[in-house]
Amino acid sequence: MPTLRAVACDVDGTITGRNRRISLAAIASIRDLVDRGVEVVLSSGNTACFLDALARMIGTTGTVIAENGGAWRIGFTGPLQVEGDRAPVLAAYRALEEFYRGRGIILDPYSERYRFSDVAFARTVPPDEVREFVRDRGVKVIDTGFALHLQSKGISKGLALTRLAAGMGIPLEEFLAVGDSENDVEMIEAAGIGVAVANAGEAVKAAADYVTEKGDGDGFAEAVARYRPYFLER
Repeated sequence: MPTLRAVACDVDGTITGRNRRISLAAIASIRDLVDRGVEVVLSSGNTACFLDALARMIGTTGTVIAENGGAWRIGFTGPLQVEGDRAPVLAAYRALEEFYRGRGIILDPYSERYRFSDVAFARTVPPDEVREFVRDRGVKVIDTGFALHLQSKGISKGLALTRLAAGMGIPLEEFLAVGDSENDVEMIEAAGIGVAVANAGEAVKAAADYVTEKGDGDGFAEAVARYRPYFLER
């Protein structure tokens, strides 16, 4: 078992429930890790500015992976690193908007001005239909269960974690990664230990080294407790 120095955790469905309330058990686990000198990286499809606020309120050091790996930052004061080419993503989204507008459906985009790599919109249209529409447009569709995202191919939380870990000087094998959704698979595979919470999809569970008995934030707290003896204290 490797010594663990850092945790990368998804947010929605991993430290929150379906109602998006943050689990108090998860917050307590994160603060305990931070107090022991363990780096905790919040990793989400949401924007960097959203994660910045969340990190401050939970009490981490501000290292985040945003936009499903499309942006990442080390600490609160580090420069935001943006991955991928957003031009084809925007072009695909505009075409998708026009397609659905012609059918009397108006898409609901999220936080357009605060996104630098992907485009996210409300999950009000069939994900498989969106995938088929953009199939030949050089982008991929990520369905987090909370929103649909268009992203450059090759971008993932796993890629961001690899680059972030190098910048932090922490080997990937010393990371514990916890998630629940398809956008967490590459992150779970990249980390030294990957955990899926009980409410995770089957692909996520298949990629994980351990699947918790509990779901959501309680599952995250269970994962931290299980591997707590292996965390290196400063």
